[in-house]
Amino acid sequence: MSTDTPRGGRGGRRGGPGGGRGGHGGRRRGGDRFPDGPTPGSGAADAPPADPETVAREVCLRLLTMSPRTRSQLAEALQRKNVPEDVAERVLGRFSEVGLIDDAAFAQSWVESRHRGRGLAGRALAAELRQRGVDDETVKEAVAALDPDQEESRARELVDRRLASTRGIDPVRRMRKLVGMLARKGYSPGLAYRVVKDALADEGADVEDFPEDGPEE
Repeated sequence: MSTDTPRGGRGGRRGGPGGGRGGHGGRRRGGDRFPDGPTPGSGAADAPPADPETVAREVCLRLLTMSPRTRSQLAEALQRKNVPEDVAERVLGRFSEVGLIDDAAFAQSWVESRHRGRGLAGRALAAELRQRGVDDETVKEAVAALDPDQEESRARELVDRRLASTRGIDPVRRMRKLVGMLARKGYSPGLAYRVVKDALADEGADVEDFPEDGPEE
């Protein structure tokens, strides 16, 4: 009896659908649970191919639900989905007519939020809008809405926030560091230099050796 049990165990492992060579059949059955396409005779298999215009509408609505998008961004998304160009143009045109796509409103909102939240100036904001496919005329109008005094005030706030972390640094290097920070945010060299110089003077730093005028605009 004791010798029959191991042989039976081995036979049990080899025999049947799950053991030995049958195990290979088990893997095939596992593959059958995840076929490459719809199961023949299922509703998915019998469904007609998706209409390109329906696909385009669904893609646009899904993206616009997540966040505002420019017409160019939506066009790129439709291209990735292989929507024919004429269908994409028709759908995008319809969305524009009903106000779901509005590049001017997008640009205005982008400028306001990024200037307020990140302290970006007109040059940086214009570059970001162009990267998103907004046309030059719309970009100019949106950026022009920034008040110059407001932009300068925001630059001063940014510098005041960084002053403490730069104390103890060589004055010339400190000046370059702060001016560079403003430049990366799109502020003109002249404005950045003037704002930093005034902030350092207000702090009591010796700025007499600094040039009267900063870099050219």
